[in-house]
Amino acid sequence: MKYRTLGRSGAVVSTYALGTMTFGSEAAEPEAARQLAEYAALGGNLVETADVYSGGESERIVGRWLATLEESARANIFLAAKGRFPVGVEARDAGTSRRHLRRALDNTLNRLAVDHIDLYQLHAWDPLTPLEESLGFLEDAVRAGKISYAGLSNFTGWQIAKASALAAGRVPLISMQPQYNLLVREVEWEIVPASIDGGLGLLPWSPLGGGWLTGKYSASEAPTGATRLGEDPNRGVEAYARRSVKERTWTTLAVLSDIARTREIPLSQVALAWLHDRPGVTSIILGARSVSQLVENLGAVDVELTADEVARLDAASDPIAADYPYGTPGVEQRTRTVD
Repeated sequence: MKYRTLGRSGAVVSTYALGTMTFGSEAAEPEAARQLAEYAALGGNLVETADVYSGGESERIVGRWLATLEESARANIFLAAKGRFPVGVEARDAGTSRRHLRRALDNTLNRLAVDHIDLYQLHAWDPLTPLEESLGFLEDAVRAGKISYAGLSNFTGWQIAKASALAAGRVPLISMQPQYNLLVREVEWEIVPASIDGGLGLLPWSPLGGGWLTGKYSASEAPTGATRLGEDPNRGVEAYARRSVKERTWTTLAVLSDIARTREIPLSQVALAWLHDRPGVTSIILGARSVSQLVENLGAVDVELTADEVARLDAASDPIAADYPYGTPGVEQRTRTVD
């Protein structure tokens, strides 16, 4: 395992994090516990969860696993959680208000059976709550010793910039979780630069595009069987009908397959290796159904792509922005040298 500091903080985390969204749903507790144990044994230390995962059951599973550890092993785990969505409350009582976040954080601490979380993140933007209120809660939570750092998730560029400006000198805001992978590169236009400018380390989720970047799906037929899209082809942003109609999906997969075949490694390791060296990325959040899947993906730690391989993947996966403001004319307009 390799390690980096998270954002502008001195906190050291592994370059691959274990996401627990599958715990309690796609991965039953015995399997989840095996994943946690294997991840820790391989040197991983960032365990990421959220109250909305399996309606809180994911947090309970992580909490029961933490309780089995020796004190020194427990102290090595950097624990990250999120709050924003309704868990045990009416939808109207969700969001990032002081009222909701207080209950959400306390309930997360109870389910995890801990008195402190290393990183607590706003799970998404809340258009009804002033950002000053949300950051004020996080500031108080740090002072109360309930959390050490704060982070964002699923914010847009202007929202990140606003949060970074308001947090300066008040809240140790150090991270941002975006969806980021070879099929979702639009985040590079504003979200990545805003995060880097604000000193926020990127924690990409869905780094394999919900399974798309493992090569398991075909252009000729809809997926079936025991895969995420096999069980639910219309699943969220990674839905088969949504991505299969894009030529860029299959162009990217073709290049990915060629590099993987030449190196004799899984497609997933190539896709992850491309991502772990992108600007601003601190730790990639891996979600798995099984220990074998997790271990295979963690094999990407030692994969270093050549400049030519990166260039090929960049070209194939380029979302091709309109000329202005993110295309070549717009970029040139913002570029200046002293020559």
